[in-house]
Amino acid sequence: MQVRHPETRWDWNKIEVDTIDFPPGFQWGVATSSHQVEGNCNNNWSRWEGGFKADGNPRIHNGDRSTIACDHWNRYEEDIALIKALGVGVYRFSVEWSKIEPEAGNFDDSAIQHYRDVCLALKAAGITPVVTLHHFTNPLWFEDMGAFENEENIRYFVRFSQRVFDSLKDHVAIWCTINEPAVYTSQGYFNGVWPPGKQNPQLAGEVMKNLLVAHTRVYEALKSSADGKNYQVGIVKNVFPFDPYNRWNPLDWFVCSILDGVFNQGALDYFQTGKFSFSMPGMDKVKYINKSGLGTLDFIGLNNYSHQRVKSRLNSKEFFRFEFYPDEEMTDMFYPIYPEAIYRSIKRVKDIDVPIIITENGIADKKDDRRRRYIERYLYAVSKAIKEGADIRGYYYWSLMDNFEWSEGYEMKFGLYEVDFTTQVRTLREGSKQYMDIVARFSQ
Repeated sequence: MQVRHPETRWDWNKIEVDTIDFPPGFQWGVATSSHQVEGNCNNNWSRWEGGFKADGNPRIHNGDRSTIACDHWNRYEEDIALIKALGVGVYRFSVEWSKIEPEAGNFDDSAIQHYRDVCLALKAAGITPVVTLHHFTNPLWFEDMGAFENEENIRYFVRFSQRVFDSLKDHVAIWCTINEPAVYTSQGYFNGVWPPGKQNPQLAGEVMKNLLVAHTRVYEALKSSADGKNYQVGIVKNVFPFDPYNRWNPLDWFVCSILDGVFNQGALDYFQTGKFSFSMPGMDKVKYINKSGLGTLDFIGLNNYSHQRVKSRLNSKEFFRFEFYPDEEMTDMFYPIYPEAIYRSIKRVKDIDVPIIITENGIADKKDDRRRRYIERYLYAVSKAIKEGADIRGYYYWSLMDNFEWSEGYEMKFGLYEVDFTTQVRTLREGSKQYMDIVARFSQ
């Protein structure tokens, strides 16, 4: 007989989702990233997209290529009008390093001016710009020198960040340094399904450590400017709760502990104690102490979509797999609708004792038959955490519109707006109106 793990579970038949409440001044927003929407990038991802796996299949689902994507680079004014129509007041987007610094030390002033123009257009529409400096993509010259595999390369990212900050700080008060360092690390250096396609746990630990160091150095550089106190600088951390498939199987618990340490707790420890560790079977533990990491968050950006259920395996090469119960309602991605996950994740990062911004949360839902329910239940969970004392300043839905979803290509439909990638026509989804209704209710 299968016994379920008693992770946090609420009886949604007894919950009134209309009881949600959000404080005055709460920031409602949407989010995108440059490579996923802008089009015509020339970076590590655009090069990666044309390749094939060892089994001969394309690296990207259906052999998709990002190419023009949503053409957001040229259509940003149209898209800002769509943001305004939603009623939200914040747009989180990333700047594309490969466009701003296509060659080492060679900055393209026209690309920087483009992002200034975007910020000016947002402000003219009454929308606050929030900038992410690194969202998974590297210029080819940086990638080819080992990117974040080598600590000495961090100086190039700091130089780039300072240049962007100096150019945009007149218009941008909230800065995200690095998006989801654990995802970048695990997908590129452990699973090998993202560039650079390596499967080296030891190197993954070094990369993760270097990303945290990179955040610290960028934070220090930006805050050391004469008016640095006027800006909020934080990192964006994805938190995925890991739950054992079988609560009575100690090996399931053990694997959960390993994955949680690598994916979640290692980075949280760094910001709480100044100590970082990274350990997987078959590798030497990566240990790092950097007390200067303490106090380098004015806020923490929290990304959460769901949880993962872990089933251990007696296989040294593949010692676990993710598997869910048959009655769990799944999204189009391989994880379920589980609003309690964002509540649990908030509780985790709350201990860092800095304000929280939900920088990403959303659903891949091609049929648009679960989006409404997902939005209302996840926002109920956020509201519940606020009522219990969590200092949450904002919520940014992922994503504004359908986009290039990395190795999943164009298969996953996260957008509040559906995008026809042949005509570039954007159409508001029916399920998205639930978000608009909630935003309107608490924006009076």
